[in-house]
Formats: sequence, structure tokens, C-alpha cells
Amino acid sequence: MKDINDLKRAFEGFDADKYCAQGTCESEDEIKDYPSFTDALYAKIMAPSVSGVYISRWDIKDIAITAGESMAIHPRKRMFELLMKYASDRDNMQRVLGALRAHMEDKIEIYEEFIRRAPTSSAIFESHIVRAKKTIAFLPKILEEYF
Repeated sequence: MKDINDLKRAFEGFDADKYCAQGTCESEDEIKDYPSFTDALYAKIMAPSVSGVYISRWDIKDIAITAGESMAIHPRKRMFELLMKYASDRDNMQRVLGALRAHMEDKIEIYEEFIRRAPTSSAIFESHIVRAKKTIAFLPKILEEYF
């Protein structure tokens, strides 16, 4: 823009309806609705040292399908972010949490089966079961706290 007239022409051609203010645009590449919410849940649910259960990318895909959402395979964190984006309303979040609960209960059954078949493994799997049950008990609080 060489002079003020070029600047005026640029503003006259500006269509405000085609643009959005910073932080108000919805984008597939950005999930910024609740970054601290998503990060907090990721830390509590996806870390096996906290939740007692390892949740793979395929597990996230299955949880999403059970909740009513189709999802492609991406890195785990990205898939979790997409799952939380889908769960942005109370009904979808309830479906996601229900699917997550069922998944964790299935893992607990597997751990209990390991303990039955190999009693010496109880030292390892008992702590996983305790953490998984604490995580399951935490899930309903998500609805209360955020919706």
C-alpha cells in the first residue's frame, strides 16, 4: 500500500461477515473451547499411572463409536481432543462418559481375570483396579462440574 488511497480501497473491499475476531472462529484444526478442561481430563483419564487403565488410540476410536461419533486414527492426544470436542454438550458428554466407563469396567474384568489365573500378579493389578475404580467414580463429577 503505497498511499492512503490504497488503504482506503482495501477497507472498502473488506467484508466483515467473511472474517471473525481472534478467538471466535471455529476451526477443525484448533480445539480451543476448553483447553484447560481438555488438558485436565487428559491428565486424569489418559495417563495409566493416574487412571489405572491404558487407553490406546483404538480404544478411543471404539469409545467414540459407542458414543455415536466416527473418528479417524490420529495421535492419542489429538483423538482425545476430538472426542472432547464432540462431547461439548451434556448429552454427548454423557454418552462419552458412559462408553468410557464401560471400557474401564472391561479392563477391570481383565485385570481380575489375571489375578484369578496368576495370584502372584495381584500386587501389580490390584493397584490398577483401585485407580480405575477411582477414575470411574470421578466420571459423574465431570457432568456436574462442567455442565
